[in-house]
Amino acid sequence: MQEAMNYACGSGADCDSIQPGGPCSQPDTVFAHASYAFNSYWQRTKSAGGSCSFGGTAILVTVDPSESSIYQCSLSSSRMKSSD
Repeated sequence: MQEAMNYACGSGADCDSIQPGGPCSQPDTVFAHASYAFNSYWQRTKSAGGSCSFGGTAILVTVDPSESSIYQCSLSSSRMKSSD
């Protein structure tokens, strides 16, 4: 998951907000930061054909838990583990 997040952050995602002290840096977990990075990447690249797969670690969802009205790229439930 870290590798996929690094790809997203290096390929168009705005990851400044998940850096230490950033407004979205908490919770400070790979899972939370990857979810943010994947969504940022997809929102910025979808019109140019960007995907939301990240090697099978992410999926498109129709309900954003914080907004309930937009499409969001989020982590695949099959990839959620307590160690992430």
